[in-house]
Amino acid sequence: MSDHASLGTAAVRTLAAIRIVNGTLGLLAPHVLAARTSTDPDSTEPYYAFRMFGIRTVVLGLDLLTLTGPAQQRARTQAVIIHASDTAAALLGGLRGDVPPKVARTTVAISAVNTALAVVAKLAP
Repeated sequence: MSDHASLGTAAVRTLAAIRIVNGTLGLLAPHVLAARTSTDPDSTEPYYAFRMFGIRTVVLGLDLLTLTGPAQQRARTQAVIIHASDTAAALLGGLRGDVPPKVARTTVAISAVNTALAVVAKLAP
């Protein structure tokens, strides 16, 4: 396996693990995610959204680990689109003042790392 392929495999596995962990937290411990991303960490308002997207996030992570061939490539392409749009939404939310600067920096950084992993995974053979 070439270094480029190994890097792609590592990126896919890392992104899948991030998705599975965050999705599981969304489902089972949304307060953990709220503490990192909410203006009021004691509010339960974001719990519904974290739980709703939690299962989707777990499934997307499992797809990256279990699909092969063209289905795997489609999952990698979708990962770039999903994470790039997450990054754009986080950036826009920060620029518009929808969230405090610290929350904006955190969400943009998390999303940008995921986007970078998705791009590396997509570009790998």
